[in-house]
Amino acid sequence: MKPSALTIGKFDGVHAGHARLLRETISLAAKFGVAPSVLTFDPHPACVVSPERAPRPLTSLDDRCALMRGLGIEQIFILRFTPEIARLSPEEFVVRYVRGEMQARGVVIGGNFRFGHKQSGDASTLTALGERYGFETRLVAPVARRGMIVSTSEIRSLLERGEVSRACRLLERPYAISGEVVHGFGIGAKQTVPTLNLRPPREVLPANGVYITRTTDPENGRRWNSVTNIGVRPTFGGEDLSIETFLLDALDGPTPACIRVEFLRRVRDERKFDSADSLKRQILFDVGRAKMFFQRVGKWARALN
Repeated sequence: MKPSALTIGKFDGVHAGHARLLRETISLAAKFGVAPSVLTFDPHPACVVSPERAPRPLTSLDDRCALMRGLGIEQIFILRFTPEIARLSPEEFVVRYVRGEMQARGVVIGGNFRFGHKQSGDASTLTALGERYGFETRLVAPVARRGMIVSTSEIRSLLERGEVSRACRLLERPYAISGEVVHGFGIGAKQTVPTLNLRPPREVLPANGVYITRTTDPENGRRWNSVTNIGVRPTFGGEDLSIETFLLDALDGPTPACIRVEFLRRVRDERKFDSADSLKRQILFDVGRAKMFFQRVGKWARALN
């Protein structure tokens, strides 16, 4: 690793608060002429310290790294979190990793930063250690959006309530999930409308319901406006969770092996219909609402240009 300006954390979601930490890290790196860097953890420390309370992630490790690099981070040090790491005192952690592996000339943290055995170290601890071991410590204030403090836990809570539009504001981008396209139950193609079925990922899912979405084939960049249902298909007596996406535009080519689905707006709750025909009529109504949404978005985009 090159000498660094460093920020430390899980960075799950890489949301607006994380983005401010990363920008401050890039600024500090320019001051010292070193590489803007991140020290992050895998798995989530809670998976080791208290597995029963470990949350589902918002983003995969690969997506976290891609997002941070996209914001200008040059070095990402992924520390495998183990019981041994959990037992390190704050000073041992600084000596071994902050000044050792990362050769940090400066460290950027948020006000709720905790580190070391049983989270015994905080911002003041790190500042004192920085004075002792020769690195600058910068503290970054929390970020708020419309009166709401941006945090991973708040975004997770919004998604679990289906409030994807509000989550988007805190993330500064649409929330997205990616995964393999799998065979469905054959019901859509025969009785309602054909869909692409996504294998449920490890990451947090928005609450069951119908959403206006945008779907991408990561392999070749094909992109479609879409409507996505998350749920158990109650009209057909389903019990297993499914993620079914109806494309508003023609597929025009082979069925993708994997897709990425971005959630833009919630349309309605999932509910049981009296018949497949009733469900099909509702789906077509949902599709109409989605097309109107994308027409409005297109007008706004043209007006801005």
